[in-house]
Amino acid sequence: MDEHPGGRGPVEGGPRHPLAGVPPELADLPWALPQTFLGLDEEAGAFETSAGVILPVPYEASTSYGGGTRAGPGAIVDASRYVELYDQELDRDPSSEGIHTLPPLELTRAGAAEAMAELEAAYGRVVDAADGRFVVMLGGEHAVSSPAIRAWAERLERRPTVLQLDAHADLRDSYEGSPHSHACAMARVLDVADVVAVGVRALAEDEVAVARQRDGVTLVWADEMWEDDAWMERALDALGDPVYLTFDVDYFDPSLVPSTGTPEPGGGDWYRTLRFLRRVFRERTVVAADVVELAPIPGLHAPDFLVAKLVYKLFGYAFEARRERV
Repeated sequence: MDEHPGGRGPVEGGPRHPLAGVPPELADLPWALPQTFLGLDEEAGAFETSAGVILPVPYEASTSYGGGTRAGPGAIVDASRYVELYDQELDRDPSSEGIHTLPPLELTRAGAAEAMAELEAAYGRVVDAADGRFVVMLGGEHAVSSPAIRAWAERLERRPTVLQLDAHADLRDSYEGSPHSHACAMARVLDVADVVAVGVRALAEDEVAVARQRDGVTLVWADEMWEDDAWMERALDALGDPVYLTFDVDYFDPSLVPSTGTPEPGGGDWYRTLRFLRRVFRERTVVAADVVELAPIPGLHAPDFLVAKLVYKLFGYAFEARRERV
């Protein structure tokens, strides 16, 4: 038995490729894929040789309506082990450039403010250690994005733009008594970054006021996306450089991703979204990304798999953009 290219399972033909660290005399045992993104073994996902890094942050403290985002990062990693590694769009196997999976980061439970401060410091250390590797953080609720964005803003020479794919604006100054709620994620970064939110279709009147009154905030409504592709140009025109990408999975129509706290109808679809994202990576410098708000539904695997494949696409686009700039 030989391992299918990319570790998707055994095929007939020869000796099984052992996982790194497994003694050679045990290599022929039916080992499961590791609990790493894409099931990459220690050699394929070694930090020293990888171009990308996965940082799971299973934080959940302020979700409203439906909960369960704490299980999101694990579900994404589990589903990714069954994603085929060849990407037809890119005509290559992006995983060959290496993607390292860090252990989940467990934040303090002393309070939301303390947890966000801890995450900002920890995320900054991860970015420094990554030293140019493309980092994708897996949430958890959307509150985790603002500390990561703020950490990046400290390290960039120019004011970044946050590209936010989301059903909600997340521009509330406070929600349910907390300025660190998932509903406040973008409000917490307006002093250090501009925001371009795409796919928005649910927000409060005070959030509309913020978007209208403050420079550096652009909303691209979800219904625009179904008329023609002019929305892509409007979003790209508003994007500065560099860009931090935050992707709340409730951006997608709930027919694709019902597994989220507030599944708003009328969201984005798969291919149109990928077409836009590939343009963003090619036309701007995307420094990092996060994918948040997956709340897995037991027995419903399709949304987990879609989000895992989306994360893999982000790595593929990031790696492609870096090759083209060399």
